[in-house]
Amino acid sequence: MSLIDTLNGDLKAAMKARDKQALSVIRMLKSALMNEQINVGHDLTADEEVSVLSRELKQRRESLSEFENAGRQDLVDGVKAEIAIVEQYMPKQLSDEEVQQIVADTIQQVGATGKGDFGKVMGAVMPKLKGQADGKLINQTVKSLLN
Repeated sequence: MSLIDTLNGDLKAAMKARDKQALSVIRMLKSALMNEQINVGHDLTADEEVSVLSRELKQRRESLSEFENAGRQDLVDGVKAEIAIVEQYMPKQLSDEEVQQIVADTIQQVGATGKGDFGKVMGAVMPKLKGQADGKLINQTVKSLLN
């Protein structure tokens, strides 16, 4: 079952439950996926769907940070609810320890020895962890293990 089918089912459920917040977020996700599908010109693969979801989640997290810095609690609550809904459709997130293990294995595989190999390690580890861990966490883990 594709993500679009899942979203359509959840869209119907949100309409019946009159859940305006979920309805809005699901429509937004569906729209983002359909736009991406039009841009690439074919049905999206699972990886492409995860990329779109990750992008939407990242946008919301950045908005959350901005609203918190501005002291806008009314907007913070709404964005937190949106993040929770988007996270339901993301793959299971790995723990910090699992990310650290995968990064350590990748460093060993590419033969990285220091900070100069950061780009090489990131290029190798990001496809492995795509959608399963936050990019900032991966970045910090790679930096700490290369030091």
